[in-house]
Amino acid sequence: MQLKRVAQSRVSRSSWARMLQWIGARELSVLVVLFALLASLWGFVELADEVLEGGTGKFDRTILLAMRDSTDRSDPIGPGWVEEMGRDFTALGGVAVLSLVTLGIVGYLLLDGKRRVALVVLVATAGAFAASSLLKQVFDRPRPDLVPHMAIVYTTSFPSGHSMLAASTYLTLGALLARVQRRRRIKAYLLLVAVLITLLVGVSRVYLGVHWPTDVLAGWTAGAGWALGCWLLARWLQRHGQVEDSNTPTQD
Repeated sequence: MQLKRVAQSRVSRSSWARMLQWIGARELSVLVVLFALLASLWGFVELADEVLEGGTGKFDRTILLAMRDSTDRSDPIGPGWVEEMGRDFTALGGVAVLSLVTLGIVGYLLLDGKRRVALVVLVATAGAFAASSLLKQVFDRPRPDLVPHMAIVYTTSFPSGHSMLAASTYLTLGALLARVQRRRRIKAYLLLVAVLITLLVGVSRVYLGVHWPTDVLAGWTAGAGWALGCWLLARWLQRHGQVEDSNTPTQD
C-alpha cells in the first residue's frame, strides 16, 4: 500500500513537472492566452449579470437607435446598398455559411493528413454552436422590440449566436493558419482578418435590429474565450503527440 502511494505521488509530481515544463517553454504565449481566456470569461459573466439586473437598458437603446433614422425607426442609417452589405456581413456568421466553411477546412485537413487538427476545428465550431444554443435557453432574453427586424429570427437574444459562432470559428481558423506562417506580418494579417470578420458580423446584427448591443458583446467574449480554449487544448495535445504538427510534411 505504501509503495502504491509513493508511486502515485511520483506520477502526480511528474505530471505537474511536464505541465510546468510545457508552460515554461512557451511562457509568454501561453500566459497571454490564459490571461485573455480569463478576461473573456470575466467579461461574459459581468455582462450577463448586468443584463439580468436590467442595468444595460439605456446603453442598449442608445446604440440601437443610433443606427436608425431619427424620423423613421424602420429605416437603418445609410443608403440601401449599406443595408444590403449588412445582410451580407451577417450571413458570414450564419449556421449555413459557417458550416460550409468548417466542412471545407475539415476536408482540406483530412486530405492533408491532419485528421486530429480537423477534429479540433470541428469541435471548435460544433461546440460553440451547442454552447450558444444552451446559453440562449438559459437566459431567454427577448429580441429587441424598439425597431423592426431586418432579418428573420427564430431564437432568443442573449448571447448573439452569430457573433459567438463567428468569433469561435474565424478566430480558431485564423490562429491555425497563422501557425503555419513564418513571417510575423502575415501572421498578424491573418489574425486581423479573422478579427475584422468577427466584428463586422456582430455590428451587422445590431444594425439589422435583431440583437441588443450587449448580446453581441456577450457573443464576442464567449466566442473568443471558446476559441482561446480550443487553441490551448490543441497546443497541449500537440505537445503530447495527440495532434499533428501543422508544419510536419505529409505524403500522399
